Amino acid sequence: MDISDFFSPLDPESLNGGNPFPKNSLGSVIRMYMRGTDFPDLTTIKMALIAVEDDRKAFGNEGCGQASGFIRDYLFRLSDPKFNFGIADLGTIKAGHSVEDTYFALSSTCAELISNKIIPIILGGGNDLAFAQYQAYEKLAQTINMVAVDQNFDLGDADLGLDSRTYLGKIILQQPNYLFNYSNLGYQSYFVDSKELELMSKLFFDVYRLGQIRSNIEEVEPIVRNADMLSFDVSSIRQSDAPGCSHATPNGFYGEEACQITRYAGMSDKLTSIGFYELNPKKDRAGQTAHLAAQMIWYFMDGYANRKQDFPFKSGTDYTKFRVVIKENQYELVFYKSNKSDRWWMEVPYPPDKRLKFERHYWVPCSYEEYQEACKDEMPDRWWLTFQKLG
Repeated sequence: MDISDFFSPLDPESLNGGNPFPKNSLGSVIRMYMRGTDFPDLTTIKMALIAVEDDRKAFGNEGCGQASGFIRDYLFRLSDPKFNFGIADLGTIKAGHSVEDTYFALSSTCAELISNKIIPIILGGGNDLAFAQYQAYEKLAQTINMVAVDQNFDLGDADLGLDSRTYLGKIILQQPNYLFNYSNLGYQSYFVDSKELELMSKLFFDVYRLGQIRSNIEEVEPIVRNADMLSFDVSSIRQSDAPGCSHATPNGFYGEEACQITRYAGMSDKLTSIGFYELNPKKDRAGQTAHLAAQMIWYFMDGYANRKQDFPFKSGTDYTKFRVVIKENQYELVFYKSNKSDRWWMEVPYPPDKRLKFERHYWVPCSYEEYQEACKDEMPDRWWLTFQKLG
């Protein structure tokens, strides 16, 4: 597929006032699809920026479709730490004749990039674009784990059409369904209905309150390490740090915590796409939110540059294996610690009637704290949820 048909090139005059970017800045090394130039050769590219100028389904946040230009303005001026991989800016997907046309362009582009081992970095738009991000994996017939950094779940009413409030509900109801697991980071209890929490529990999805995450931000790492796609709603960041969203509230993540989350995402060997949504320049103050989003993307790139390539497992000698018997010998839990990165995984067995021909276990990223839990004869929640889901 020739994805260049979906993109409009950048206007040189709109970038850095039409002036060259400083030497050793990201803007000086990123390959850009500029007016008057050819679409970038993607042969050596590992990451591709995709701007989407469509906010028709961003409920109550009109203007977020124009976020990409403001994010670029700050991102391209950040320093180039000599990343050893190619980055391209493919230009802008303009709003299609219908919003479905925009979804098709975005999902087709992401599917093509992912199949060629290029990570799309989506600069939205509203949360509804995460549905198109998910559809890319649907096109590839790939079962995935999704992580959303959001103050609520966006399940919405199944009878309503697709928009930024209902996109997750639409993903769950989509058939055939390729969503294996969904994890929410940072939901705020006063925004979430008890019935939504019950549904998350019934589906064995992982949801983490803002206070849980903020009390130990390191616990985010194994969660995002298991993700194929991540969507980041900037309204999950507190208003004082990111005012540029109609749905911003007094509570949320601090800016540095948001950057830490995206760095963890970049470090994940498994993650293949990320989207930044709901940033509204009309609501921003002195470009503060756009500047923060640019730094979050920079940290994602920095995380990618520090990937350890220790998953999937390649050699048993690269790991230390630990066996823990709990619940009076009822369960044997097997843990692996990477000798390269010191990261942990646990082995969850498929039920006997669900075992694949060549695979008997599912590998779940975990933390050292979960290994310690098992040593105290306590079943880690993540192990049990995964075991129930596999059944």
